[in-house]
Amino acid sequence: MRLTTKGRYAVTAILDLAFHQEEGPVSLAAISERQGISLSYLEQLFSKLRRNDVVVSTRGPGGGYTLKNSPEELSVSTIIMAVDESVKMSVCDSGGEGCQNEHRCLTHDLWQDLSNEIKGFLDGITLAEMMNNKRVKEVSIRQDSICADADAAA
Repeated sequence: MRLTTKGRYAVTAILDLAFHQEEGPVSLAAISERQGISLSYLEQLFSKLRRNDVVVSTRGPGGGYTLKNSPEELSVSTIIMAVDESVKMSVCDSGGEGCQNEHRCLTHDLWQDLSNEIKGFLDGITLAEMMNNKRVKEVSIRQDSICADADAAA
């Protein structure tokens, strides 16, 4: 699958944001600390997420990011597509060009169908559903605890 770190990190960061935006805008530094994603990488991702109407930024002291829409309205595939990722399973493009000397390859339809299945799967999962998953909640609580302990020790 051609889903790279960019897509995985975007989903992780947006899920973290969704868990923490109740107290107001969430800083990228806080997401970076909890998720272990570099701040500069998050800045690149959130620039794309903002341009594609996934998040809204608030400037100034206490600023950060919030989701533009509710977690119930945001699918995992929307997040992935917002950072220019695809869920294609091969280099075959949708028109069949470039598979094999600008002709469809033998397995083109197989990989295209698999890509469509994956996109459909990710279209069907909302951020709210992920947030309601017991194991996801447990991980979020653990990460918050670790960061709180580190802050208290500092």
